[in-house]
Amino acid sequence: NLRGADLRGADLREANLRGANLNWANLSGANLSGADLREANLRGANLREANYISPRLGLCLK
Repeated sequence: NLRGADLRGADLREANLRGANLNWANLSGANLSGADLREANLRGANLREANYISPRLGLCLK
């Protein structure tokens, strides 16, 4: 449970966050490239300037 966690600028490359509760977490500036976010709860999460590239899903957030 990472609800409300302060993960600003964290290096979360290739992290297994599948099903994680990231509700209201601060992920601004975090590197989420290749992270598994399937079924993760990102409601209210701050993703400003986060870097996310998922080759599997073809998604890119910059």
